[in-house]
Parts: sequence; C-alpha cells; structure tokens
Amino acid sequence: MQTEISGSFLPVLTCKLQKGEQVYTEAGGMSWMSKDIKMETNTNGGIMKGLGRAFSGESIFMNTYTAEKDNEEIAFASSFPGQILEFNLSNGESIICQKKAFMCAEKSVDMKMHFRKKLGAGFFGGEGFIMQKITGPGKAFLELDGNIVKKELQAGEIIKVDNGYVAAMTEQVSLDITTVKGVKNVLFGGEGLFLTTLQGPGTVWLQSMPISKLAGTLSPYLAIPSK
Repeated sequence: MQTEISGSFLPVLTCKLQKGEQVYTEAGGMSWMSKDIKMETNTNGGIMKGLGRAFSGESIFMNTYTAEKDNEEIAFASSFPGQILEFNLSNGESIICQKKAFMCAEKSVDMKMHFRKKLGAGFFGGEGFIMQKITGPGKAFLELDGNIVKKELQAGEIIKVDNGYVAAMTEQVSLDITTVKGVKNVLFGGEGLFLTTLQGPGTVWLQSMPISKLAGTLSPYLAIPSK
C-alpha cells in the first residue's frame, strides 16, 4: 500500500491499493474512492470488541475496503484542523493514543480500547480512563489536533503536561498525574489542580490545540443571547 498525506490546515490521506490489499476505518470515515474498491461493513472482531471501540470514541461497526484491481485509490480527509501521523508498526508493536485519534489502518493492524488502571490518572488526568491501543503489524494513521510535537524520553525522564495535550505515546511510557503545588498556583495559575505526568523511556506526541481546549475558548462567543 502506497500512501500520501497532503494539505496542511485540513490534511487528507490518500492510499493507493493493489489488488487484494485492504484498509479499514470507522463507519463514515471514507472521503472518496475509485470504483473498483469493495466496501464491507462489520464489527471487525465481534460485537464485544465493537462495543469496546465505541467506548474509545470510534463506531461499533467498521468499514473494510478491498481493492479489486491494481492501483485503486481511496482517501480519508481530516475532520478537524491538525495533522495526520503515519505509523509503520512491527508485529506486536503498539501505540497508545487519545480517544477518537484512529483514522484508518491496514487490515493486519488491531485497534481496540485501552483501559487505564490508575484511578487518579483516569479521574483527573484529562485523557480519561479510556484510550485507544493500535497494534501492528502494518501501517496505521492517527488524526490529531493542531500541530504535533514529538518528544523522546529517556529512562526515568519526566515531563508534565496540561490536561488534553497528550495525543499519543509508545506503550512503554508511564502516564500518571501530579498535583500543582501552592494555593495561589491552583487558584490563579489557570492549570487547575492536576497535571499529567509522562515518564520514559519511550516516545510521546503532544498536540498544540486539543479540541476540548478550543471548545472551551469558543464557548463564551457561541452562547445564545437571551431574548
């Protein structure tokens, strides 16, 4: 499968498939395709797995697209200003990402719900208890918010992140929370009571414009005026 990511503000992923190659996405995720690509809708692993994906922000049903001839084209456009990231995962290699980040993947890639077991991080970490786990082998694509900053963490290295800015991370990275120290910092610092902490080793991808932050910024301007 050959792929190309084009555009900047609202990028689009174009995949060129050879006969028999398959790619899948959530229901309604395809933007356009050539005529000799067959679509099949199913739960992609059973109803329980579909329900798990629903908790992680995706649809219960997934669409699988199969090329019936060589050099067939299918495209997936982003739904929010940001970036599309490509991951070429080896067998058993996993990426943990925020809810609704999954865009599409080769049929060999597994996407399922990832449940975070730490109560504090789930309640107060901003990313919630439910994330997504993408496991290879194969190519997978994530749709993330705003511009993306990639950081390589050494063993034991820690960074503190405001809630909502963690887009994705390798499976070895530990995610927890820490409290903001100082009463004035908590009341007037604008960061709230908790920050997300990421500890290496591993790779993390941070996003510059979480959709939750954008919604909060715009909400005062979108209020319906009273009559």
